[in-house]
Amino acid sequence: MDEGKIYNVCLQRVKFQITNAFQRLNNASPPSGRLILESYNTGDIEEIIDILEIYDLEDRTRAGLTDKLDDLAYTVSALVRTQIAFDYDEKGNLGLFLVIDERKEEFIETQVAVSCR
Repeated sequence: MDEGKIYNVCLQRVKFQITNAFQRLNNASPPSGRLILESYNTGDIEEIIDILEIYDLEDRTRAGLTDKLDDLAYTVSALVRTQIAFDYDEKGNLGLFLVIDERKEEFIETQVAVSCR
């Protein structure tokens, strides 16, 4: 399942980005509790639908897209065993973020254990 895709989110790419993010953090916590993994460089709903191939989205509003992205983030998080989230950056562009909470050390230990398998 490592090479699978959920819509246009490649699980192998996300795992690689998570590993790199933890290495960049080097035991530091990002101020916001999250770190961007990738940006889609747009906030336009139709462009996001095309980029992520979410063609089955019935409610093509910001609220409808947000609900779909929350569901997608939940599914991907479960599959990569690390919490990720879709959100907008300060410029209004959609991004995929690694979410790090106060249990950061536990996440790092889990990530290292998964990477070593």
